[in-house]
Order: sequence, then C-alpha cells, then structure tokens
Amino acid sequence: MSIRPWNRPPRADLIAAAVAVGLFAAAAVTGGVLYLLGRPVHASTPPLFAHWLPHVGPGTPLALLVAVLVWWRGPALAARTHWRLLPALSYVAAVAWTLSLALIDGWRRGITDRLTTEHEYLHEVPGITDIPATLAEFTTRILDFQPDSWTTHVSAHPPGALLVFVWLDRAGLGGGAWAGMLCILVASLVAVAVPHTVRLLSTEEAARAVVPFVVLFPGAVWSGVSADGLFAGVTATGVALLAHGAARGRAGAAVAGGLLLAFGCYLSYGLVLMAAIALAVVVAAGPHRRTAGWAFAGTMPVVAAFTAAGFSWPTGYHLLIERYYQGIASDRAYGYWVWANLALMAVAAGPAAAVILRRAVTAARPRARNAVWVVPLAAAAAIVAADLSGYSKAEVERIWLPFAVWLMAGAPLIPPADRRTWLAVQAAVALTVNHLVLTVW
Repeated sequence: MSIRPWNRPPRADLIAAAVAVGLFAAAAVTGGVLYLLGRPVHASTPPLFAHWLPHVGPGTPLALLVAVLVWWRGPALAARTHWRLLPALSYVAAVAWTLSLALIDGWRRGITDRLTTEHEYLHEVPGITDIPATLAEFTTRILDFQPDSWTTHVSAHPPGALLVFVWLDRAGLGGGAWAGMLCILVASLVAVAVPHTVRLLSTEEAARAVVPFVVLFPGAVWSGVSADGLFAGVTATGVALLAHGAARGRAGAAVAGGLLLAFGCYLSYGLVLMAAIALAVVVAAGPHRRTAGWAFAGTMPVVAAFTAAGFSWPTGYHLLIERYYQGIASDRAYGYWVWANLALMAVAAGPAAAVILRRAVTAARPRARNAVWVVPLAAAAAIVAADLSGYSKAEVERIWLPFAVWLMAGAPLIPPADRRTWLAVQAAVALTVNHLVLTVW
C-alpha cells in the first residue's frame, strides 16, 4: 500500500486546532506564573495533574509500533475489513494502544501499583466483609476527618465503583494487576461502542471512519490505568445498546442500555450528564426511537437494588459536595480552572476534537441526513455543564473520559484526505504526554 503525500488541512481546521493547543499553553504558563506569585493552582504540572518526569519504558517500542501501524494501515483496514470482524480488530488495537501507553511507566508503576495507593479503591477492599452493611453505612463515611472516613476516591464516588473491585477480589482476582487490567479491558470497549453507535445513527462508512480515531484516542493515557477509563467503557457500552434498541426497535437492547447507564450513575455522580449523550442518540435514532423508553425498565432494578440496600444517591451526592470542599478543591480557584479544564481537552481528546467540534457546529442542521454532528455536540454540552458546575476543578483529563471519547464520533466530518494528518497528531499528543510526565492517581 502506498502512502499518499501529506495533505495540508483547511485553514479553518488548523486554526481550531491551534486555538485548542494555544489554550493549553496559556493554562500552563498561567499556572506557572500563579505558582511564582504564591497562588498555586494545585496541579503538579499545570494544568495536568501529573509530575514532570521525562522517561521511556518497556511500553515505548510497542506504543510507537501501534501508533505507526494504525496511522499507516488503520484507515484502509477500517474501510475494507468485513464489518463482523472490524469491532474485534478495533478492540484488540485499542487494548494494545492503552496497554502500551501504560507500560511506558513500567509494569509496576504503570499498572499494578496504580490502584493500590492509600487514595484508591483497592485500599478499602480488604475491609469490606459485609457488602449489605457497607452499602447501608456508606454515606456515613463520606465526610473527611472521621476515624473511618473513606479514602479519597471511594468517598468521591457512589458505592458502585468500590463494589466493582470488591467483586473482582471475591472472584479470586484480587490485587493491583487484575484491577489495572480490568480497567484497560473495559475502557477499550469504547473502540467498539462508539463506531457501532455511529453506524446505527448514520452510515457504515461513517462508522469505519471513526475506528482509527477511537483506537488512537489520546485519553488512553489515563484509561490505562484509572477507574474513569472503566467508567467510560461501561457507559459507552450502555449508549451503544440504547442506540441499538432505538434504531432497530430492539426493546431488550434498550433495557440493557438503561441498566448500564443507570449503573454508571452509581459508579460516578457526574455520569448523570451522560443523559445529554443518551438523549442525542435517541433523538437521532429514527422511527423506532420510542423503543428507547424501555431503557427506563433497565434503570429500575439498579436504582431499586442500591436504595433497598440503604444507599441514597441524593444523600451521597450532597455529602460528596461537602467532602469536596474539605479537601484541595477549596484551594483551587474557579476562575482559573473554569477555562483550564477546557484546555485539558486539547490533550485528553486531542487537537482533532477541536476540528471535529468546529465541523459539527457548521454541519448542524435539524434535518441533516448525516447525523454524526449530533453526538459530539452532545458530548461537548456534557463537558461544558460539568465545567460550569465547579465540581470538576483539575484532573478532568481523567474524570471526563466518558464524555470526551464521544467527541470522536464526529471523525467522519473530517475530510478523508486529512484524516491521516490528524491521526498522527492524536498519536503524537498521547506519546508526548506519556513520555514527558508521570500521571498520578
């Protein structure tokens, strides 16, 4: 296969990407200046929540190989592979990309030790001997400065997140290695869910265009390894099932989608904002959209089970807000983070996301035959809502992964001749970040 000569993208696309990168640079410079002025923004390498540490690791050669192969052969394979095989190929490639990025930090530092620190979920797993009792008393341990306060990440989420790792441990797969691999494997489901959803809402050709972009998604730097990557995989699968139910008139798929999306709300409070993406999918689904109503049947068992066990989601949410301001969030200035958060999307979603959003805005028409603009705009709306709330100040390169990955649904809006260029940019961003800084949490 011959590689076509480099094609310069349209000026408007270059400007959109440059604005995104410039916003990130401005956030970095401003963060540094504020530190020198004695007003730190409380992010180790602002705006990234990471430590400056140029390094290479065992994952470096593999990550470079995956990036080159997907850039070189990915678009052609996505265009020609039989659709029944393409999701599996996309998933394997996404696992390879995410795993290789994690291994740049090494097996222990990049995978096995990630979820075992005193702030993480696994720290609490050995103490969970009675799951019903844990759920019943969960909200009483959210606030800080108590003898039995939950560790940072457990207190900041509903109990579903902790239960995932408890169940994994009960299945005989305890420890950081299994937990890390679970996050990578579930997070990589986005490489199946997003193209499948686009195929249902638009065309198979559009879905094929999405595959290389969702595989080389820069946010994979944080998907491997963080529980937020797992959250992204769960909710993306829920959206895809909801789309399948609404587009094909399959009530069972809609029920399953509702169940996963409801469980997502018990993984992270902020995932209620997935409603924007779910609504966009239903609206764009076509004549069978009424079938999506069955999704509510899927939500009921999840809500009923947690409520009957003694966990009140509204109570937990309000206590979380109080806990949020007991910690470092009270020292993080809203005036800085309300725009620096958005700058982080230039890294987590990549500069191509700015190009996609620019094109989605210009393509948005209520009766447009190709509806690929709907989902990225819905994802952007969820991100803006999360940002303005003030409950996501810093660390959103990880926290907003469930929303950011849906920006890639608009990849078909990029002209075919330009896609290689933006794929290269996306891969370069991820490789640069992972080799220059050490992500934490």
